[in-house]
This record gives sequence, C-alpha cells and structure tokens, in this order.
Amino acid sequence: MSALLAWLLGNPTILAIGAGLVGALGWGFHQRLAGARAERGRQAEAEIAARNVADQVDNDIGALPVDAVRKELKSWARD
Repeated sequence: MSALLAWLLGNPTILAIGAGLVGALGWGFHQRLAGARAERGRQAEAEIAARNVADQVDNDIGALPVDAVRKELKSWARD
C-alpha cells in the first residue's frame, strides 16, 4: 500500500492531473459563488426599485384630499 502511495505521489503526471482536477473544482466553486452573489445583487436592485415605486404611490395617495381618497376607495368597494 505504501509503495502504491509513494508511486502516486512521486509521479509528476499523476500529481499534475490531480492538481488540475482540484483547480477545476475550485474554479467551478468560485464561479458558482460569483453567480449567486450577482443574483443577490440583481434581486436587491429589483427590491429597491419596487420600494421606490411603493413609496411614490404612498406619497401620491398621501397628497390627495380626503374626499378624493374616499371617492377612489368607494370605486374599489363592493356594493
């Protein structure tokens, strides 16, 4: 067993293949994390945009006179 292990660790071709495999797995893991980070950034931007629209709607509703708000809400209520 130790002879096999010594041969594997002493063979530069086997070491190069192993290093390449480890490097490829590390690169793939890094790309996966980068994609997740980018997606979180896109979602955060979308949430900010939605929050800005909601704030604008709240501001527009708050600027309406009370009678106009009641009239608008009455159109949404069931009779």
